[in-house]
Amino acid sequence: MSPHRTPANAGVQPLVRPRAFLGWLGSGVRRSTLAVGVALLLATPATAKLTALEQRMAAAVQAEQDRTLALLERMVNQNSGSLNPGGVEAVARIVRAELEPLGFTVRWVPLPQTGRAGHLVATRKGRPGAKRLLLIGHLDTVFEPDSPFQRWTREGDRGHGPGAADNKGGVAVMLAALRAMQTARTLRGANIEVVLTGDEEDPGAPLELARRDLIAAGKRADAALDFEGLAQENGRDMGSIARRSVTDWTLTVTARSGHSSGVFSSGGYGANYELARILDAFRRELPEPKLTYNVGLIAGGSEVKADAGKIRTEASGKTNIIAGQAFARGDLRALSPEQIARATARMQAIVASSLPGTKASIAFEAGYPPMAPTPGNEALLARLNTVNADLGLPAMAPLDPAKRGAGDISFVAADVDGLVGLGPASSGDHTPAERVDISSIARQATRAAILMSRLARERR
Repeated sequence: MSPHRTPANAGVQPLVRPRAFLGWLGSGVRRSTLAVGVALLLATPATAKLTALEQRMAAAVQAEQDRTLALLERMVNQNSGSLNPGGVEAVARIVRAELEPLGFTVRWVPLPQTGRAGHLVATRKGRPGAKRLLLIGHLDTVFEPDSPFQRWTREGDRGHGPGAADNKGGVAVMLAALRAMQTARTLRGANIEVVLTGDEEDPGAPLELARRDLIAAGKRADAALDFEGLAQENGRDMGSIARRSVTDWTLTVTARSGHSSGVFSSGGYGANYELARILDAFRRELPEPKLTYNVGLIAGGSEVKADAGKIRTEASGKTNIIAGQAFARGDLRALSPEQIARATARMQAIVASSLPGTKASIAFEAGYPPMAPTPGNEALLARLNTVNADLGLPAMAPLDPAKRGAGDISFVAADVDGLVGLGPASSGDHTPAERVDISSIARQATRAAILMSRLARERR
């Protein structure tokens, strides 16, 4: 038993009373459904094992839900596209105003040399020798100032707006949890560092500089908690203990050009056939669990030109001319450095076996590293599931990492145990249909506040 939990027979009343239960379900649920839920709840033996302070945190989250939603609305209504430095800094100022009254020392780390705004870093020193927690989130969204999607609207138990979930909803959950800890006085002794990046959706370059402060924070921490969105499957909350990497690759092919009558003989095979051979060999020869290798852009012909960002191409050619140039770009996503090494080695071998009259080369550009499902990450999810049990909530099974994209926590995964998905549930992320599940905000903030309070009491 954890040293800061009360025994099951200590007489502590369960957290999930009918009033709180109704609040978690949300205002959009029908009264008849609520009645059934309350009846089932009252018929169930009390199983919650929360301390009085933990119950106080849960009550504080509920009491401050309106404040949390008002804060979220303010953040959403401030555009902070990754390429809008002023907007990102404006959201950072909103967050700073929340963190400083909680005893955090907050600094803004400008990074104009990366082409992005920078990051917000906040620290709070607690008891010497106690575990150090790293909380991760981001200030930017995919919606730039020229997007027509700019404002928050409330739709029953859904909040509709740019970044309402990803990741301003996550930041709102983080702040609600920290305020609850402050109310219960469990924040007082906690060692916590917060890193909110300003370019998670479109990282600046060089990446080593853009993630320097996050990586350094990871080396100082004993546990990392990522407040990106809560994953769900079939209506059940899931835990995330792994994320795959992102490595971009660029394939360039050159070949002898000439009259099409010589193709397959004196003229060789041409660049387009060589490109097709390579890509089809990737499809056939690379497969292994959790590995994907997407082809996002293809061009081929007599001549191919790519723009500076390699996201647009121009190709020219004729039906009676053997293609002299071909070009393709894609990404590789893997679950471990070893898997990356195997895949890239096999891709290089495939590229090297050129068809007659052709020559190909492939270049790799590392992006997000992998976050492997380590025993330490599994132990953190087990700790969260202890919180769930004490709240009377179902256990969270680990999410298949293939169902989740890359994220900033991967940059610290080699140095510290981590857990992903402490933000709210949502739908339509990265599209004008983005909506946050408002009822999940209090549930996630309560989980986070209790988990952080328990971890923060432990010795390193």
